[in-house]
Amino acid sequence: MDYSPPQLPLSEDVETRAVLKKLARAHQALAELKGVVDSVPNQHILINTLALQEAKDSSAIENIITTHDDLYRSDSVARHFVSVAAKEVHNYAGALKDGFDQVKRTGLLTNADILRIQATIEENDAGFRRLPGTQLKNQQTGEVVYIPPQHPDQIIALMDNLERFINDDTLCDWDPLVRMAVIHHQFESIHPFYDGNGRTGRIVNVLYLVQKNLLGSPVLYLSRYINQHKADYYVQLQAVREQGKWEPWLLFMLEAVEQTALQTIRLVYGIKELMQDYKDWLRTERPKLYSQELLNNLFWHPYTKVEFVQNELGVSRPTATKYLDELVALKLLSKHRVGKENFFLNDALFDLLSNAASYE
Repeated sequence: MDYSPPQLPLSEDVETRAVLKKLARAHQALAELKGVVDSVPNQHILINTLALQEAKDSSAIENIITTHDDLYRSDSVARHFVSVAAKEVHNYAGALKDGFDQVKRTGLLTNADILRIQATIEENDAGFRRLPGTQLKNQQTGEVVYIPPQHPDQIIALMDNLERFINDDTLCDWDPLVRMAVIHHQFESIHPFYDGNGRTGRIVNVLYLVQKNLLGSPVLYLSRYINQHKADYYVQLQAVREQGKWEPWLLFMLEAVEQTALQTIRLVYGIKELMQDYKDWLRTERPKLYSQELLNNLFWHPYTKVEFVQNELGVSRPTATKYLDELVALKLLSKHRVGKENFFLNDALFDLLSNAASYE
C-alpha cells in the first residue's frame, strides 16, 4: 500500500474528545508514578533493575527471547553473556541508560542520540538506510504490509523533521503524550535503520517522557503492554497508514501509558517494601554486617557475586565472600554454582520481577 510519512506537525487536529478524556487518566497515572519513583532514595537501583525488564520485553517483541535466569547471570561490564539473546538484551539496557544520561545532560533528543542508541543495540554503525529494498512483512503470512521510504535523502529529510518536532514545542500545542504517540508512529513508519527500529523507537518513547519532565527516571516501559497486545498494536499502526485513523492509535498508546504506569507503581512499591524488609532483618540479625552499600548491592542485580560486592563496597575478596556467605545463612540469598563462578540470588527480588507481568 502507498503511504508516505507526512511532515510534522500534522495538519489535522488529532486531539479528539475521546483522546482528551483518556489523556487525563494517563497523566494522573504518570504523575503518581513519578512521585513514587522520586521517593526512592537510590533511583539507580530502579533504573538498573527495571531497564533490564524493559530490555527483555522489548526484545521479545522482535522474537529475541531470553530467560530471567540467563539475563541476570550475564555480566554486561565484563561482557560475559550466557546466550546471544542475553547479550542483545543487555545491549538494549545499555543503550537505554546511555540515552537517559545524554538527555539529562543536554535536555535534547537528537538524531545523533538516536543513531547512537541504535548503534549500541545492533553493535554496528551502519547508520540510516542508504540502500533500497526494505519491506515490512506480516510475520505469519509473509505478506508485504508496508514499504517505508526508500531513498536516503527522503529518510534524512524525514528524520530531520522528526528531530525538530521532538525538540521544538512551539511547532504545535498538542499534549506531550499525544506527541509521543505521533512520534512513535512516525519513527516506525520512516523505519530509518536496517535493523533495530522497533527497539530504538521504544527507547525514544521513554526518553521523550524524561525530556518533557513527565518522568524523572526512565522507568515507564511500554514494551510489556505492547507485547501483550501485539496484534492490536500492529493493527492500529497500520490503520493510520491505510485509513488515516489516528484516534484508535492514540487511544491504544494512552492506554499503554496508563496501564504500564499503574503496573510499575505496584512494582516499585514492592521493591521498596522488600528493601525495607531486608534492611530491618539485617539490622536486627547482623547489625555489624549491615550497610546501605551492601543493601544496594543486593537490589542492584537480582544476582550478585563476589566481584560485585568487592567493587561496590571497596572490600577484599575474602571479606566479600564472608558477607555473601552470611547472607546465605540468613536465607536472604541463595548460592548457585554456574561454571567456575558462584552466583548469589536475591530470590525474593527475582520472584517479584519474574511475576511482574501478572500484576493486575
